[in-house]
Amino acid sequence: MRNVGLLGCIAVLILVVVIFGAFFVNVRNNLVGLEEKVNEQWAQVQSQYQRRFDLIPNLVRTVEGAANFEKSTLEAVVNARARVGQVAAPAGPPGAGADIPGNEAAFRQFEAAQQGLSNALSRLLVVVERYPELKANQNFLELQSQLEGTENRITVARGRYNERIQEYNTTRRRFPSNMTAKIFGFEEYPYFEAPTDAQQAPKVDFGKGR
Repeated sequence: MRNVGLLGCIAVLILVVVIFGAFFVNVRNNLVGLEEKVNEQWAQVQSQYQRRFDLIPNLVRTVEGAANFEKSTLEAVVNARARVGQVAAPAGPPGAGADIPGNEAAFRQFEAAQQGLSNALSRLLVVVERYPELKANQNFLELQSQLEGTENRITVARGRYNERIQEYNTTRRRFPSNMTAKIFGFEEYPYFEAPTDAQQAPKVDFGKGR
């Protein structure tokens, strides 16, 4: 009888371990899925930044053709683009699964460089208003459409990125996910934090139709 009772206790213990094991595996898989959504959305942010990066050389060549265009303003855009090119874009945002150790500093540096490019472009586009020949340039009008669309997509992508992070971080902090996250090393992701002067995407307006 004692052996039967002992075997029963062992069976119950094994059942409990199996149940809890399956539960933690399920929680972990959920965190993995949310993490992948964060990384997927970060890739979308990078894609839009790259699209803008690739458009700038054509913009510069077009603006250079305008008579007496302000050299310092144009150089500011060229230099800001160069800084973006020099800052290594994180393969993923800092947190669980990030490919670069201590990734938050790299993440913030990358975003700061992108914001510097946005500011330089904004200043250039204000100056453009003084050059009617540019606003009548068909290539320039095409760049208007592409840059405007890209800025909008950047804003949307960053917003969705923050939404994915909120979903992941909230799940990670809840019980019992917080225990699973600690056991398996799921770290918190930082949000994209735009500076005060960048709460709205730079307005790309070449005076089209004026």
